[in-house]
Amino acid sequence: MKKEEQVIAGFWDLFSKKIWLDGYKMKESLKDYKPSEIHCIEYIGKSEDSNVTKLAETFYMTRSGISKITKKLIEKGLIESYQRPDNKKEIYFKLTERGKSIYKVHEELHKEFQKRDKAVFEHVSEKQLDSMIGFAERYNKHLDAEIKKLGVDIKTESYDKL
Repeated sequence: MKKEEQVIAGFWDLFSKKIWLDGYKMKESLKDYKPSEIHCIEYIGKSEDSNVTKLAETFYMTRSGISKITKKLIEKGLIESYQRPDNKKEIYFKLTERGKSIYKVHEELHKEFQKRDKAVFEHVSEKQLDSMIGFAERYNKHLDAEIKKLGVDIKTESYDKL
């Protein structure tokens, strides 16, 4: 196997395990919520004036897909919609008290995951981290260019249309 293939396989394996392990723990604590709902709660909790467009762009989903998720979150009493006095056209979202409690549980889980993984990062030098960050940035730019060549805006077009 070529080194490039080893890198991709290694990252794939790493992220698959991390997603599984983190997901396993989250399912225990947040079992009544889908991952897409938790991600929306997280984004809304961290961002001012969250709306369907911003959420769709962030999660590379269609606006209609995000609208369905936010509707469910409103029905569950986790978020509420509002309009700004200076923009009566746009609908924005904020967390309810119940939504804030779910957000807090999710944030605590992330802290737990960071603490769990700290043992690995303690043995990685600043130079190694900079190298990994640089690689990730270059690879992301490369993939962005490849997506652009397709003439597709992945922030507005769902994968199933491709």
